[in-house]
Amino acid sequence: MAIPTSRTREKAQIYIDTAKCDGCGKCVEVCNDSSLELVDKHIPNAIPEAKPTQIAKVKATPFFGCIACGHCMAACPKMAITINGRTLSPDDLFKLPTIRNKANYEQLLTLLQRRRSIREFTDKKVEPEIIEKILEAASTSPMGCPPSDVNVLVFDTKEKNHNFAKDYCAYLKGKRWFVSRWFLALLRPLWGKDNDEMFRNFIKPLSDTYIDEMEKGINLINYDAPLAMYFYGSPFTDPADPIVAATTAMYAAESLGLGTCMIGAIHWAFQYGDDAKKLREKYGVRYKSKEGIVVIFGYPSVRYRKGIKRTFASVTYN
Repeated sequence: MAIPTSRTREKAQIYIDTAKCDGCGKCVEVCNDSSLELVDKHIPNAIPEAKPTQIAKVKATPFFGCIACGHCMAACPKMAITINGRTLSPDDLFKLPTIRNKANYEQLLTLLQRRRSIREFTDKKVEPEIIEKILEAASTSPMGCPPSDVNVLVFDTKEKNHNFAKDYCAYLKGKRWFVSRWFLALLRPLWGKDNDEMFRNFIKPLSDTYIDEMEKGINLINYDAPLAMYFYGSPFTDPADPIVAATTAMYAAESLGLGTCMIGAIHWAFQYGDDAKKLREKYGVRYKSKEGIVVIFGYPSVRYRKGIKRTFASVTYN
């Protein structure tokens, strides 16, 4: 039995070089699928009183079968384990950066504190090499189950973003009945007071503003940003995965001198009905996705001189 994704439905294969394995057990310790175990190594003509030597072995009864997380291959001090399958191979291993190059807490906090939502950009295009660096960083994001089922749609010019915004507004016009007073009144007994309040006081005015301003040539959807990325999943994706990847991309962009902003209103336009299907087909969106989000990027046109302290709604120690 293997955990299915849109990219593979097979389990990966684990190979252990018993000549290299010294039975340290690190691979067993880090395997959360219980795919590995330590067994006594048979040594011909061994002295009966000698302590048995152990080696790692692929277990016959794992939970799911190897998901190709790569932990065992990366942790083995003797390089005795190789994994192939589920898009992973030994060629994907790389030497970790030294601890000396690791960002400390103060450096990380500085990056996080300097980031804020930016919607005003210069006309400067985001260079292709910068886009690739953002994608490289985002691809390191943790995921529910490898291989990553996150997909990324890239709009790499402000013209492309403007044209998409016009298509999005056309979509909203066709759905105006969904936020009409009669329809919201009809749904209130079904979805409750909180949803009703959200739609009346936020979704409807936001939708109307998007459409009305776009007719004046003002794009409040993606702000004609020079770069936008839509992160979305597949029917198999952990709902958090696209959001985690988008967040990583956002912080990577901040480190590269870009301003960023997450746009949450676009995702649902790719999800439901024939009009959403047409949008997916036009822009090459491969799947419906439980969760998804757009991040816009660009070189900021406004310099902020102060930060704003944020707080959680609550923190409870239990």
